[in-house]
Amino acid sequence: MKKYTLLVLIALTLVGCPQKKERPTSLPIEKGISLNLAKYRREQIKDLHYALDFSIPKNLEDPIPTTLTLTAYIADLQYDLILDFNEKKDHLKTLSVNGVSAPINHTNEHLIISSDLLIIGENKIEISFNAGELSLNRNEEFLYTLLVPDRASTLFPCLDQPNLKATYDLTITAPKDWKVLCGGTEKEKIEKEKEGYTTHIFNTTDKMSTYLFSFVAGKFTEEIKNPGAFDMRFLYRENNKEKIAESTSEVFNIHQQSLDFLIDYTNYKFPFQKMDFASIPPFQYGGMEHVGAIQYRESSLFLDKNATQNQKLSRAKLIAHETSHMWFGDLVTMQWFNDVWLKEVFANFMADKIMNPLFPDIDHQLKFMMTHYPSAYSEDRTKGTNPIRQDLDNLKNAGSLYGRIIYNKAPIMMQQLEAVLGKDAFKEGMQEYIKTFANGNADWNDLVSILDKKSDVDIKNWSDVWVNKSGRPVFTDHITYKDNKIANFTITQKAEDGTDKIWPQSFAIQLIYKDSVKTINTTISGKTLDLKETKGLAMPEQVIYNSNGFGYGVFPVHVANIAKIKDIKDDTARAYSYINLYEVFLNNKVPALDAYNVFLNGVASEKNELILDYVSGRTRDLYWSFLSEKSKKEIQAATEDTLFALVKSTKPKAFKKTIFNLYKSISASNKAIHNLYAIWKKEMSIPELFLNEDDYTSLAAELVIKKHSKSTEILKEQETRISNPDKLARFKWLQPSLSNNVKERDAFMVSLFDAKNREKESWVLAALGYIHHPLRQTESKKHLEKCLNKLEEIQLTGDIFFPKNWLASSIGQYTSKDAYQILEGFLAKNPNFNTILLKKILQTTDDLEKAQTIKL
Repeated sequence: MKKYTLLVLIALTLVGCPQKKERPTSLPIEKGISLNLAKYRREQIKDLHYALDFSIPKNLEDPIPTTLTLTAYIADLQYDLILDFNEKKDHLKTLSVNGVSAPINHTNEHLIISSDLLIIGENKIEISFNAGELSLNRNEEFLYTLLVPDRASTLFPCLDQPNLKATYDLTITAPKDWKVLCGGTEKEKIEKEKEGYTTHIFNTTDKMSTYLFSFVAGKFTEEIKNPGAFDMRFLYRENNKEKIAESTSEVFNIHQQSLDFLIDYTNYKFPFQKMDFASIPPFQYGGMEHVGAIQYRESSLFLDKNATQNQKLSRAKLIAHETSHMWFGDLVTMQWFNDVWLKEVFANFMADKIMNPLFPDIDHQLKFMMTHYPSAYSEDRTKGTNPIRQDLDNLKNAGSLYGRIIYNKAPIMMQQLEAVLGKDAFKEGMQEYIKTFANGNADWNDLVSILDKKSDVDIKNWSDVWVNKSGRPVFTDHITYKDNKIANFTITQKAEDGTDKIWPQSFAIQLIYKDSVKTINTTISGKTLDLKETKGLAMPEQVIYNSNGFGYGVFPVHVANIAKIKDIKDDTARAYSYINLYEVFLNNKVPALDAYNVFLNGVASEKNELILDYVSGRTRDLYWSFLSEKSKKEIQAATEDTLFALVKSTKPKAFKKTIFNLYKSISASNKAIHNLYAIWKKEMSIPELFLNEDDYTSLAAELVIKKHSKSTEILKEQETRISNPDKLARFKWLQPSLSNNVKERDAFMVSLFDAKNREKESWVLAALGYIHHPLRQTESKKHLEKCLNKLEEIQLTGDIFFPKNWLASSIGQYTSKDAYQILEGFLAKNPNFNTILLKKILQTTDDLEKAQTIKL
């Protein structure tokens, strides 16, 4: 009995006492930065500071010894501290945690710091290592970091996610004749004359996300100016005196004018201690908004005295875009890279606004339309399109979120949103957004919550189709007449992909009469819109849809009227009619030759530089991608004669340059190639056609591709004409891709499949363009399957735009049946291919697919 009672008591005791739950001792460690890891670390870590010391050797092949002291306030020790370091373990030399030497535990691109060595509160972690070089962009005379979106962890151990902002102390020892630029102001220089080095010590930076940390070091020319707010420092390698004289002051002034606008618009002072910039010859993008040290592609900033208005406007917009990021992206940063579009849409949208006072003679709605619509459509029309806002489970895939949807469709959405709210309410919303989340992080829902309070429209529901859904509407019309008057006029929209999506939006319609134009401003919020205000109006000669360039989608085209597009008087209406015609043509509603003739006639008649750029580009696309060989032969002589006559005409110099570039591209006859050679040789001079050194280099390449009999001599002579050492190095590197020896080109193409030969990505893309030029595709198509197979590696080793650009410069140039069969074969062999990269393939091969039914 006693024994039984004791057992019962023990059992009751065990039941009554809470059992200690076993918890996992560590988070799952996977490659990249998973969303789950990022969420935990956001709660675990409350304050961060990095002190980094890089020692850059003179020898390009030597490693860069580096030390890091990471100070972190840790609020939770449920799990170990997981740092990100996407390099080999042997790069890590020593590790000390709170003064205690620790073993190095490196797995799946992470350095794991045991929680046993950490405390709740402030911790100090000291690491010595060799810097990773995947994103270091080392050259003989300079280097630069480019760490977006998750590449900081390829350079140094860190917590590489956007919502763990930190301050930085940076020390860089570099060869004594090198200059150094970073996010902090320079505090001290220590000369080491005997060793031939200088140590640069910088002040503590402002708080920033890891992808915004940067430095540039190398042999640069330096210019310091105060254009109004404070001193700005400009590093560049350009050596053309004319370009330097024409450009440097403009570059400073545009930065200042952009600052002035943004300070006023946001009602928030410039948020950082400085704003310097560097131009880099092989830079992968147009620009990158690093805090305190913006980087640009050098050719984007330096223009000569004969630069077109469009080139000047593009430069100014690029600068305004990067400056806008100081507020939108750097000061207020997305929580996670699924909202990377948010910083880009604001930068583009603000840049468009900044342009208004800088270029008062430009039609800025026209510029907005020409910049964003064709580019957005080029992805949104494809089977690989995606929503503006996308899901992201791991930062290793973040680079693939970038594209024309976020850079170009998003500003169109934002323009429509501003129209819904009203400009004043929209501006107030932006000011509240900046003030609320300054020096922190926010997502799209945070902004929607602010804007919802300022509108009677449900902004969340309104934005759902625009932001969270992909695709575009196709509009159809139904017009009936009675007694030569409109009896009924309705417009219906349907999603191009066949779903039931509806895009609420505004746009204008013009009714064209012999002596007048009637404009109907309308808003469609459902499937069908009845334009009651048109009833009883006289029958128009022509109906022009989206005449204000505000609406988004494919609008009706009446084929009988396409030849009249060039005669439309309103610039925006004419421009959108050209854009819309091209989209309708791609839907196989207009014959290729008919479309080609409309665009070629537009080149001859166009009087607006912005529209001419678009029309000439579509003429070139139609010629190379969609005209059959039979059609090309029929129009070749007349096309060449028409374009060359226009080049020799009295058209403005900017127009001549655009038309000449089109002539250069599609010239095929001996006569035309002779003309190009005479111009390159400077034996033929055409009044007001001004070609600079870069133009002659491009012309030399074109002559070689078109198998001019003196190709070898052309390449040799062009080398002697290039005065800039960086451009000369590029031209020499590219020559195997230009060679008319197929074996030499093939060997060079094969070499590009090795990652170490793809370090200068802009050079690689130029080489691919030469190798896969339409005139060489019979010999080069054998490389297409390997180009596709390499795509996953390209994503891992290249920068954010490189995977798509790799495709666009290779298989994206093809429209033949053979290339289409290669594509189909690849897709059939890889049914489970990476979904995000598959979309890039479908985007870049859209013309290839469409050409199978158009190019008969």
